[in-house]
Amino acid sequence: MNASTLGTMAVIGNGVIGHGIAEVFAKAGWEVCLIGRSQESLERALQRIGASLNEFVQAELLSASSAKAAVARIRTSTQLQATAAAEFVIEAVPEDMELKLDIFSKLDGICQSGTVLATSSGHPASAVDKGVEHKERVIAAHFWYPPQLLPLVEVCGSRATTKAVIARTCAILGGVGKKPVVIDCEVPGFIGNRIQFAALREAWALWAAGVASAKAIDSVIRHSIGRRLAVTGPIESADLGGLDTMYHFARFLLPSLDTSSEPPEQVAALVRGGHCGVPSGKGVYDWTERDSTGLLSARRRELMRWLQVDQQGS
Repeated sequence: MNASTLGTMAVIGNGVIGHGIAEVFAKAGWEVCLIGRSQESLERALQRIGASLNEFVQAELLSASSAKAAVARIRTSTQLQATAAAEFVIEAVPEDMELKLDIFSKLDGICQSGTVLATSSGHPASAVDKGVEHKERVIAAHFWYPPQLLPLVEVCGSRATTKAVIARTCAILGGVGKKPVVIDCEVPGFIGNRIQFAALREAWALWAAGVASAKAIDSVIRHSIGRRLAVTGPIESADLGGLDTMYHFARFLLPSLDTSSEPPEQVAALVRGGHCGVPSGKGVYDWTERDSTGLLSARRRELMRWLQVDQQGS
């Protein structure tokens, strides 16, 4: 499908997820309406999109002319009514449920009957469709940050969502270069966050108990399973390693893993004290003594490298 045959979509919210989604669709040939609270915030979002597209050009993943064309496909608005002509709408506003409910209720009356209404948050579709009459077209399409660099989108409908809407959403996402994964039933956090937070719970617990330093724990992940899991997922890895071996080791190990329903008190104390990580200069780590900018840049370069690998393999 070439760019001239693609449709019109809208993104509601121009923050870190919203402007990234807009970039993904515009780069793939869609006409995009990016909706934000103010023209000033929208201008900042367009600047971030331009900077991101320039990174793709420098990495030889996009031509300069294609980057320019992508920017030209994005228009901005502060009015929800601007979604009226969209075939596909994605909500990407902050985690304010009252705001989300209000948006979806209004979209149901503004958008055409065939328009798919998606939420990019970690909330299930059934959490945002309370005021929607046509619940069959509401779906969760959970993008991972940054959307421009991570291919995964977790797709999950509610009991009311039709199979046709799920299939159409996956087709659209696949068409813009994403890797949609269908989750068969709604579960808090979907799949990625559940696994991510299970690992984080154990990492925090080990640090809080004094088993090892934060640096040591992060190094263990970075230099072992972090590399391997990029190729084989946890269930594949267990099969490759021998399911019987993994089963028996799990029986030995699982009883000793952390099962707390709350983060450790040491983490809670940091948050209560205003120590929120990089934004405040201190969290578990003292970020006044670490180069957070360099670390974020290194992570972004590595994610870009994976896109280059994907392109070479396609």
